[in-house]
Amino acid sequence: MRKRILGLDPGLAILGFGILEYDPATTRNLKPELEVVDFGIIETPAGTEVGSRLCTIYDDLNSVIETYQPDSVSIEKLFFYRMGNTILVAQARGVVMLVLAQHQLPFLEFTPAQIKQALTGYGNADKQDVQAAVQRELKLDKIPRPDDAADALAVAMTGWFNLD
Repeated sequence: MRKRILGLDPGLAILGFGILEYDPATTRNLKPELEVVDFGIIETPAGTEVGSRLCTIYDDLNSVIETYQPDSVSIEKLFFYRMGNTILVAQARGVVMLVLAQHQLPFLEFTPAQIKQALTGYGNADKQDVQAAVQRELKLDKIPRPDDAADALAVAMTGWFNLD
């Protein structure tokens, strides 16, 4: 029976998501196929009241989960940029955690350095190297766009690498 893993790159303005499907019966040593089911973003318009933006994330993430029925979730851990931005991203992550709890979905969290290490072998790799690894490992014709969706696929891949 195939399983799905949802990768999330949280943000208030743009939340990236990526869904991968795999066969857990196939060992990772045999290079099993990870299939991209879908990827995209949940976008909230700048200038909109924060509460409305959080409601959009809540509603749209519920729709993604109901549509794709993931078995597990991987999330990028909060990375501190500027304090104002960090607080807004933390609020969006809180909504994400609520949605996952309501759906009783298990999740793993990874720092940006852990994701870079998993995909490139180097924890300080740049964004382009990570996105090129996503394209190569998932056998895609081009790097997924926007960047947040590619990042979410990287998070999903990191989760897959770390499944028991």
